[in-house]
Amino acid sequence: MKYNLIGIYRRAIGMLAPEKRLASALALSSVALAMVQLAEPILFGWVVDALSRGSGAFDLIGLWAALGLVGILAGVVVAIYADRLAHRRRLIAMSDAFENAIALPLSYHAERGSGAVVNTILRGTNELFWVWLGALREQVTAVVGILLLVPTAIALDMRMTAILAVLAIVYTMLNLYVVKRTSEDQSKVEIYSSDLTGRVVDVLGNVTVVQSFTRLAAESEALRAVMGNLLNAQYPVLTWWGVLTILQRAAATVAMVLIFAVGATLSASGELSVGEIVSFVAFANLLIGKLDQMSNFFVRIQQAAPAVAKFYELIDEPPAQADKPGAHPLPPPSGNVSYQSVTFRFPGSPQGVEALDFEALPGQTLALVGPTGSGKTTTMSLLQRLRGPQEGRITIDGHDIADVTQLSLRQSIAVVFQDAGLFNRSIRENIAIGRPGATDEEIERAAKLAEAHSFIMRKPEGYGFVIGERGAALSGGERQRIALARAVLKDAPILVLDEATSALDAETEAKIKRALDALRKGRTTFIIAHRLSTVANADLILVLDQGRIVERGTFDQLVAANGLFSRMVAEGGFTAPAAATPDPIGELQRSPA
Repeated sequence: MKYNLIGIYRRAIGMLAPEKRLASALALSSVALAMVQLAEPILFGWVVDALSRGSGAFDLIGLWAALGLVGILAGVVVAIYADRLAHRRRLIAMSDAFENAIALPLSYHAERGSGAVVNTILRGTNELFWVWLGALREQVTAVVGILLLVPTAIALDMRMTAILAVLAIVYTMLNLYVVKRTSEDQSKVEIYSSDLTGRVVDVLGNVTVVQSFTRLAAESEALRAVMGNLLNAQYPVLTWWGVLTILQRAAATVAMVLIFAVGATLSASGELSVGEIVSFVAFANLLIGKLDQMSNFFVRIQQAAPAVAKFYELIDEPPAQADKPGAHPLPPPSGNVSYQSVTFRFPGSPQGVEALDFEALPGQTLALVGPTGSGKTTTMSLLQRLRGPQEGRITIDGHDIADVTQLSLRQSIAVVFQDAGLFNRSIRENIAIGRPGATDEEIERAAKLAEAHSFIMRKPEGYGFVIGERGAALSGGERQRIALARAVLKDAPILVLDEATSALDAETEAKIKRALDALRKGRTTFIIAHRLSTVANADLILVLDQGRIVERGTFDQLVAANGLFSRMVAEGGFTAPAAATPDPIGELQRSPA
C-alpha cells in the first residue's frame, strides 16, 4: 500500500478545521510556551554573568519567575484542552467512519471481512488521536522553539551556533534514512495486524463450529502463525528505530562535548563569557529536547501512516447507492412494483440478473424460486437499492427508485431475512428497530401478531431479555419470530420475505407461516424460497435460472407445464397447497385491543 506521508499529515490536521478557533488558541499558547522556553536559557546566562560580576541578579531572577509562571499557565492550557480536542475529534472521526462503513456495498464487507473493517476504524482513529495530540501538545512548541532559537543563537555567537546546526542536520538525515528503510516493512506490519484482528473476529464469530469440530488447537496454532508473521515484519522496523535512537544520543553527546570544548577555548581568549557558554549549553539541551520530540513524532507519523491511509480509504469509499442530486422522497406507495428490462452483473463475474420484466400489483404476492445462484436475492437487493441496475429501471407506483431518496424507499419496504439479523440487545430493542420510537404497547402487539409474545413472556425479564450476539440465547424459531415482529411493527406497504421459514421444524414453520399470511394482507409481498410449499399460495410465481426468468405462472400452471418448476416440485416432493386453515392472527386482529 503506497501513501504520501506529508499528504496524510496535512489531511489529519485538516480534520481539526471544525474546531479551528480552539486549535488556533492552542497553537498561540504553544508559541507562548516556546518563547518562554527560549528565554529561560538567555536569562540563565545573564544571571550567571551577573553573579560572576558580583552585581545584583534579583531583577533577572524575578523576570525569570514571571516568565516561568506564564509558561506554566500556557502549558496547562495546552495539556488540558489539546487532550480534550483530540479525544473529541477521535470519537467524531470514529462515528463518521462507522456511518460510512454501514452504507458501503455488501461486496466491500464480504471482500474484507468485518474484523478488518473494525480494525481499520479503531486503529485509524487511535493513530489520528496521537497525531493530533502530538501536534497540539508538542510539535508547534518544538517547531517554533527551533525557529526562534536559530537567530537568537546566531546573535550570541555564530561559531557555537554552527555546532547546533550540524546537530540538527544529523538528526534530520538520520530520520529520513530510517524512514526510507522502514516504510515498506511498516506497511506489512499494518497488513498483518489487520489479518490478526480479522482472524480473531472470524473465529470468535464461529466459536460453536470451532468447538464442535475440535478446532481449538488448530485455530490457536493458526493464530500464532499470523502473530509470527506480524512479529517478523515488526522486528526489523523496531530494530531500525532503536538504532536511530542510539545514533541520535551519540550525536547529542558529541555536540555537548564540542560546545564545552569550543566554549572553553573562546572563554579563555575572552571572546565568550561564562554566562554565554551556559546559555549555549542550555540551548543545546533545549534543541536536543525539541529534536527528540520532533523525531519521536516523526516516528509516530511513519508508524501511523499505513493505518491512517487505510482509514482514509474506508471513509473515501463511495456508499452502495448514493442519492442523486435533487432526489425526492417517495410518496406513500400503494405497492405497485414494476421491473422493466432490468440487468445487473457483478463486477468481474457473469453472475447477476438479465432482462427482468415483471409487475406486482398492490396487495399481490409474488414468489421468486429457482436453483441456488439463480438471482433471487439479487433481484430483491435491486429493489432496496443495495445495488443499482446497469440497464433498465425499477418503479414503485410509477416512480423510478433511482430518483427517490434511499431513506424514503427503504422506509416503504420491510424485510424478513433467512438470517434474522438480531443484535446483542434486549428483545424490545430488537423489535423496535422496525420503528424507532414505538410504544411498549405497539411493540407487544407486533409480537403477538408474530406469535412471539408467549415465548417472550417466558424469558427472564420478558421484553427486557438480552438475547446475546446474533440472538444466540434464542432458538431458530424464536429468532425468526422476533424478526417477523420487527417487520410487523414497521408496517411497510411492501414486504420481502427472504427464506423466512427455511431450516425450521414443521410446528415452528406452521406458526411463522400463519403470522406471515396475516402480515401479507393488503401488502405487496415478494417471497424468496427454496421450499416451494411456502410459495404455493402466491398470485404469481417467477422461476429464475442463471439470472433470467424462465417461467411464470401460478402453482398449478407451472406444475402442469412440466418445466423447471415442475421438476423442482417433483424432486422436493411438494404438492399443491392444502385447504385453508384457521387464521388465529386474523382472529387476534379482529379482537378488541
